[in-house]
Amino acid sequence: MIGVAVTGASGRMGSKIIRTILEQDDMKVVAAIEAPNTPFEGKDVGEVIGVGTIGVPVNGAEKLAEVLTEKKPDVLVDFTIANAAVGTIKTSAECGVNLVVGTTGFSDEQMEEMKNAIEKNKVKAVIAPNMAVGVNVFFKIIADLAKILKDDYDVEIIEAHHKHKADAPSGTAVKAYEVLAETLGRDKNECGVYGRQGMVGARTPEEIGIHAVRGGDIVGDHTVLFAGEGERIEIVHRAHSRQAFVSGVIKAVRYVVGASEGKISDMGDVLGIK
Repeated sequence: MIGVAVTGASGRMGSKIIRTILEQDDMKVVAAIEAPNTPFEGKDVGEVIGVGTIGVPVNGAEKLAEVLTEKKPDVLVDFTIANAAVGTIKTSAECGVNLVVGTTGFSDEQMEEMKNAIEKNKVKAVIAPNMAVGVNVFFKIIADLAKILKDDYDVEIIEAHHKHKADAPSGTAVKAYEVLAETLGRDKNECGVYGRQGMVGARTPEEIGIHAVRGGDIVGDHTVLFAGEGERIEIVHRAHSRQAFVSGVIKAVRYVVGASEGKISDMGDVLGIK
């Protein structure tokens, strides 16, 4: 039985993750973490998210180390915000708890901090900007297409999300950009163009455009456009609900307990499609 701690336990993703873990035969929720000094402190997380009592109280993040030491989860799942997640990941690593992280918006410096903590404490981790199985197949497809089409087609990335999303472009769009830049042999620090406004001049062959749309309750749409002379190819992934991400989380939790110590894996590793 895999013991799982969930941060952001009452949020949109956290609550879905908990509900789905409760449906599994090989895992259980052993800890629920919320923002520091949460008003849910001490309440049963099952009651908080509307599934009835499950015997797991909500604790504030200020007690994270204490809770992890007492409950000894095998895996901590984090879908929160970048600034909070960095501290959570470092604390979890120090407590010897493996990690599945779907939080986005990390800076390069934050990623380095987390990597160092994971390596130093020899825990196992899956960190991915999007855990939906289809999205990770999408990454594989766009890489394969880029290998075939090479520099003969202009590449643009368009993503759309709900109006509450705080970061832009999405972590998924950034990952798609990195995949394409690497496949095409371009410097990711040089070839990205984030939106266009005014007299920007003709498009250069080397650039990869990245565009963010925000509105309504869009769960997550991602399109990679390969535009050539007289034709174009569009590869599209649309998430209909957050359950697509949760299903990937469950796969990642099962994978990470048997992964290599001190290594950060991604969903390509989880799905065996690298």
